[in-house]
Amino acid sequence: MPDILVTNDDSYTSKGITLVAQMLSRFGNVTIVAPKFPQSGKSAALTLDDPLRCSHIGTCNTSYGTTIETYALTGTPADCVKWAANYIYINNKPALIVSGINHGANTSAASVYSGTLGAAAEGCLYGVPSIGISIDTHNPDPDFSALEKYVPILVEKFLKTPPPDGIYLNINFPNLPAGKISGISMASQGKGRWIKEFNKRTDPKGRDYYWMTGNFEDLEDSPAGDHKLVGTGYVSIVPHKVDTTDYGLLGELGKAWDIDSVK
Repeated sequence: MPDILVTNDDSYTSKGITLVAQMLSRFGNVTIVAPKFPQSGKSAALTLDDPLRCSHIGTCNTSYGTTIETYALTGTPADCVKWAANYIYINNKPALIVSGINHGANTSAASVYSGTLGAAAEGCLYGVPSIGISIDTHNPDPDFSALEKYVPILVEKFLKTPPPDGIYLNINFPNLPAGKISGISMASQGKGRWIKEFNKRTDPKGRDYYWMTGNFEDLEDSPAGDHKLVGTGYVSIVPHKVDTTDYGLLGELGKAWDIDSVK
């Protein structure tokens, strides 16, 4: 029976991680190692200047004859994967790492900053097939019916036909009930960015400070961009690479710059 590692960036108390662990328990024993506190926007950040502390929250048995064991770590999502690799999976690797269910979409530029996807990328570095799963709402108690319907189907397909090493999947669900989902579609990372990203404020002592906010600027022309698809009711699936090298540009840029002549 396979072992499955689950993490997130919303903390071990979020409803999303509880639900996905329950759904995955039909495939094998699940170990949750998740941040003790919310860690959104951490990307693949590591905790280097503070000690990490881990608490064993408990173990429960499931109706599938499997177990769900939960740990809370005072670190980032990537820290959680590293800790699990070094202390739980010392002599073996899990069959799968799932990061999520994240409350809030990780489409377009958000995928660059996402702690959810930072954990999935970390899983790839350990050679473990990894998935990040998100829903397009920050509601702490959303309608998860679409995920309950489709996540087990997608995970079963993933386990049977995982992507090549170094590739993790970014799956985003619209904030819709199961009956209103338009379909499931492979997608590209949508083009976009945030603008007007800070509100400048003044504290009671007259000192300026800045609060991050921002408006999303949609730069995507194709309907196949992930945020476009999610916005029209589709579940989007984007394969991301840990290796971000643009191999096509290697030779072109070297030739254009005549890099071999530089002494």
